[in-house]
Amino acid sequence: MAGAQRGWAPGAMSDEDDSEAVGIAKAIELLEEIGGFDDRNSADDDEDDDDDDDDGHRFVNPDGEIVRLQWMLDRNAYDYNSHVALIKIMRDESDFGLPVARRNMSEIFPLTEGLWLDWLKDEIQQTKDSEREKIYELFERAVKDYICPQIWLEYAQYSIGGIGQEGGIARVRAILERAIIQVGLHVTKGAAIWETYREFENAILATMQPAPGSVPTLEQQQNIKAQLQKIHSLYRRQLGIPLIDMESAFLEYQYWTEEPIPDAVLKNYAKALKQLQKYKPYEDALLIAEAPKLAEYEAYIDFEMKIGDPARIQLVYERALSENCLVPDLWTRYTQYLDRQLKVRTLVLPAHERAVRNCPWTVKLWNHYLMALERHQVEHQVISETFENSLKAGFAQATDYVEIWQAYLDYHRRRVDFTQDSSKELEELRSTFARALNYLKQEVEERFNESGDPSCTIMQAWARIEARLCNNMQKARELWDLIMVKGNAKYANMWLEYYNLERAHGDTLHCRKALYRAVQCTQDYPEHVCDVLLTLERNEGTLEDWDAAVERTETRLARVKEQRAKAAAKEAALAKQEEEKANQRKQAQAQKAALKKAQYPKAGNKRKADSDDEWVQEELAFKRPKGGMRCMSEEELQEWDKLELERNIELEVELGLFGKKDAPKVLHDSKKEGFTVFVSNLPYLMGKPEKKLRRLFAKCGEVAEVRPIFTNKGSFRGYAYVEFKDERSALQAFELDRTLVGGRPMFVSPYVDKSKNPDFKVFKYSTDLELHKLFISGLPFSCTKEDLEELCKGHGNVKDVRLVTNRAGKPKGLAYVEFENEMQASQALLTMDGLTIKGHVINVAISNPPSRRFPEKPESQSQNPSFQQASGRRRKGRTQLAMVPRALQRQSNPASKAENGTLQNPPAMPSPSGERPKKMTNADFAKLLLRK
Repeated sequence: MAGAQRGWAPGAMSDEDDSEAVGIAKAIELLEEIGGFDDRNSADDDEDDDDDDDDGHRFVNPDGEIVRLQWMLDRNAYDYNSHVALIKIMRDESDFGLPVARRNMSEIFPLTEGLWLDWLKDEIQQTKDSEREKIYELFERAVKDYICPQIWLEYAQYSIGGIGQEGGIARVRAILERAIIQVGLHVTKGAAIWETYREFENAILATMQPAPGSVPTLEQQQNIKAQLQKIHSLYRRQLGIPLIDMESAFLEYQYWTEEPIPDAVLKNYAKALKQLQKYKPYEDALLIAEAPKLAEYEAYIDFEMKIGDPARIQLVYERALSENCLVPDLWTRYTQYLDRQLKVRTLVLPAHERAVRNCPWTVKLWNHYLMALERHQVEHQVISETFENSLKAGFAQATDYVEIWQAYLDYHRRRVDFTQDSSKELEELRSTFARALNYLKQEVEERFNESGDPSCTIMQAWARIEARLCNNMQKARELWDLIMVKGNAKYANMWLEYYNLERAHGDTLHCRKALYRAVQCTQDYPEHVCDVLLTLERNEGTLEDWDAAVERTETRLARVKEQRAKAAAKEAALAKQEEEKANQRKQAQAQKAALKKAQYPKAGNKRKADSDDEWVQEELAFKRPKGGMRCMSEEELQEWDKLELERNIELEVELGLFGKKDAPKVLHDSKKEGFTVFVSNLPYLMGKPEKKLRRLFAKCGEVAEVRPIFTNKGSFRGYAYVEFKDERSALQAFELDRTLVGGRPMFVSPYVDKSKNPDFKVFKYSTDLELHKLFISGLPFSCTKEDLEELCKGHGNVKDVRLVTNRAGKPKGLAYVEFENEMQASQALLTMDGLTIKGHVINVAISNPPSRRFPEKPESQSQNPSFQQASGRRRKGRTQLAMVPRALQRQSNPASKAENGTLQNPPAMPSPSGERPKKMTNADFAKLLLRK
């Protein structure tokens, strides 16, 4: 293809004349000097390698390890690591089963460049010259897996070693032409193929030269002239392609040729040099980047797509896939480009085949492969075998199997000629539908404990085909009966789908039956199906039909209304009980506060805050002794703490906060479920949340009320309820889910009663093992999301970065980084773990958040004996400091645990007289410090 664009192709080369065979022996000697593939000296190299690897991999029992790996592969043939380990140990131990192990792996997976080179090297050592065709077949398999310049170079050099066989020169030229088409455009490695090709042709030219002192014949002169034209053509073709170090090739051509270089060649060379400058930034980025270099390759692909050269686009895709063979999205982009742009069967189908061999777990690639086979009119048997292979791939989700069956059923449907009453293809379609349902029931449900198709989409498709294309409503009704039996009878949309099918292809009698059953069974929207039934009878029914429909719908709606009223009454009774309990607690607490208030004088002051009605407590201005609290005695400190406690209680009573353990509870109103949404994960420090949320959700529709939830101290709890005027506005509000508000993703979820729907789950971060996501700890608190994203994007495509913060929005030094796939995450893990950032050594691990555990409620401190025995003082907060040195503090718990054999803060020992030491006053304490 590239040759056709540049005016050359493999078929343009002429066949060798018989005269060329005269100098074959001499050509072999010359080719050995230029580095032909010497397949006889590799054994010595192996001996040297063995000497260097005396301390290499050693197994205590290699035979046992081989048996274990073979047993694992018998259980799971798609275990890639076991295949690689088995081949390695067999190669180290010179096991006779090595060829079989390699062949088994190559049938399932494409092999990497290193695996192929090892295989080819081993086979060449053991193969005789008479069996060279076996090596050629192996090389052909190798070059189909990936575009690897090194394998093509070895293939060309090995073919040069067989030039002495019949047709050897023609075979070498054909292989070298194919190599140029495949990798000759490779900017950094393509020059090696061109150089090998030129040296081969120069060696052939040397064999054609006449002996010194002899005059060449006319035939020899013609052959020499033709050979010179071939070498000229190679130079000129190479100089028209942007390749690294192409200046040296130009100088070599100037030195070699005796003719002036044509202007057209010089123009192409200048154009290629200019193009090389555009490619260099991308090649330099690939050179310095670390594997797998996905981001750099994607930028390179986008650049080539803008230029639009199909050969170069295909090459850069192949280069990217050789290092990112396990990225399904990259295979999808490549195959879609081939399907939509090139549409060449010999290019499209092999690419699809390699895609599913590299990523067999991706159902999308299998679907595209099946459609490509159908698009290029491949035999039905091949498509069926491909589908059977897809079922063995081991998809990760039950829905994947439903999707692949749907694609295969669509293919069967397109094969059927529905103008005929019966055909072989139609029977195959029906049997395939039956097999799909049986497979999903027996295989998928047993494996995943779920059907994967709860809405019975495959059965619905079968029913539509029978009704619309086969005019078989009886079969369609049987299928819909099965759909309803599988738990779909309570949904109005399923009944209306069946009704529409009957309406289009059935009769009024069955439409009426379907709607009557829907009125009886529907649980989510019975009013809707009742309206449809009444509309049907109004337009087509008799008066008796209308009366019967009205009676049935009124009875059903009355029962629904009664059930809803009972549920609402029960909910109201529970709410009333909770309200009464709250009032009782409030009265008891008010009485207790009033009693305290009567016992102690009023002190302190309060004030109201600004126009936002937020309460701000002022620091209580207590009268303090002149010397400060340090000069107080123990009794004075106790009295001060007691007075401070009573003043705080008084202040809380006046503020209406005394005794409140939590924020006011928002009672659930079932009548507002359709009009209200629950908004969570908002910033705790959000100011004026009601105004901001009202302005944020105004775009969805008219907001009736915003109910933010606050703590007992008036701080925002991070969630709220937003009520709209109509249900449509509430549905549009769900589109704002995950919108960033104050740097946090806002979660918008339905407004439901958790007591009646305990299984309802709103958003929560996953606690499962996430192989494509990394957990980073030890980050400096100053590290921002942008800094972390810049650090991680060098290892792959970063989809999301989430910094973990506390309730105040301050970072904890933790983060989650989500990559596009598992390979990028694992590469980033190996590179970033232990990295130093701003003086902090970070730790990187695969994301596996622990399940949230709710600790048992601790015993009340009022039940703690040591607390009851205290002298009446209130407990000190964690921020309060004891003003007495540790050496003089008394141990409150004499049974303290000993550490290293010494008691921590031992209690004061009694005096020899048996009396406890007298309490030290502040004056005694001052004397002790001043040593008076």
